[in-house]
Amino acid sequence: MLVYGKNVCELILEKGLDISNIYLQDNFDDKKILYLIEKNDLRYKSLSKIKMNDLCEGVHQGIIMDVPGYKYSSIDEVLGSNKFVVILDHLEDPHNLGAIIRTCEAAGVDAIIIPSNRSVEVNGTVVKTSAGTCYQMNIIKVVNIVETIKYLKDNGYWIVGTSLDTDTDYREVDYSGNIALVIGNEGKGVADLVLKNCDYVTKIPMYGETNSLNASVAAGIMIYEVIRNRK
Repeated sequence: MLVYGKNVCELILEKGLDISNIYLQDNFDDKKILYLIEKNDLRYKSLSKIKMNDLCEGVHQGIIMDVPGYKYSSIDEVLGSNKFVVILDHLEDPHNLGAIIRTCEAAGVDAIIIPSNRSVEVNGTVVKTSAGTCYQMNIIKVVNIVETIKYLKDNGYWIVGTSLDTDTDYREVDYSGNIALVIGNEGKGVADLVLKNCDYVTKIPMYGETNSLNASVAAGIMIYEVIRNRK
């Protein structure tokens, strides 16, 4: 997997994660990154800007790394007391996933759950958008969201879904205990079958002409309401 950008690559170097190849643009002069490369006894290849641009479509800032695919966590790692996890129901935009990962890490969310099919997974764009915080989060990939919800319920979780088709304000729910917050797909929202398996279905009120929010914005609002309510 190719990851890129100074902040992300610096974090990977500081954590001592596995790196297959490092590509630096000619005349790359970030002293801290060069120091970390030398400290970790790593080699790099110097490439022209054109060849760097050919390697990835994103803003690489003169550095690209080839690293192993992201290592996902296990669902059993989030079992316990007073846990807070976020379930993403088939998100498709890597920028949304990256932004939500960054928010979850900042808020102290215990884990993020994503489906293994028909959903964006952790790739180079997600790593860049998350500013590398995906390496500091437990991200779990599951086969079936509904079955996962049932498993979480059996282990003491309350499931909170989000939808515009409800009268329950998101600020009216008690978020104490084990909570799993479900955020829906960018266009379709949370699937009907998933909503039917939620204990609560809430909405963020819209006061203007816009009738919905970007998935990562809605997730941020909901996540911090859960955190505020649990303090």
